[in-house]
Amino acid sequence: MNSKQHFDKLFVRYPALEACRTEINSAYNILCGCYKNGGKVLACGNGGSAADADHIVGELMKGFLLSRKIKEKAVNGDDEILSGLQNALPAISLNAHSALLSAFSNDLQFENVYAQQVWGYGEKNDVLIALSTSGNSLSVVNAVRAANAKGIKSVAITGGRDSNLEKFSTVCIKLPETETFKIQELTLPVYHCLCAMLEAEFFAE
Repeated sequence: MNSKQHFDKLFVRYPALEACRTEINSAYNILCGCYKNGGKVLACGNGGSAADADHIVGELMKGFLLSRKIKEKAVNGDDEILSGLQNALPAISLNAHSALLSAFSNDLQFENVYAQQVWGYGEKNDVLIALSTSGNSLSVVNAVRAANAKGIKSVAITGGRDSNLEKFSTVCIKLPETETFKIQELTLPVYHCLCAMLEAEFFAE
């Protein structure tokens, strides 16, 4: 399937997401622009949202629905190693660095632990994916604020209530649920769709 087909299929399978159609499309355009301009994705969240951030990175960094075979040649002539690898859409999960998270939290403040990484890793054309079911997790909100301070766009995925992430992010996908587990149930198909769309855009033959 191409990107549009993945997009349209999402709303057939999950009609409740029609309320977010415009924002999901905007998020895709931001992420697509990021990769077309040589950027990378940074992702963060807490608890279940941290697991979702890791999951997103896993889908971007290796083959998701496509094999993503590497066709180019190695610069040093060692093409054999490339046969066991796949093309990637560069992405980093900010909640996966346990030593850095614990050191920063111990020495400074946990609420800035993702913001610190956005400031350290973030570069022009990068995009931050910020996940919070409430939309008010301080560490995630501060990461978006740091992205803004550095001129980096952000895509937030939250529940249906008004929140600080909606206030600070470039685009906010407000899922039409307010209970945490129900928000999480809709979060997965949204980011799976975005990852499938991006993969189709850059790796479909």
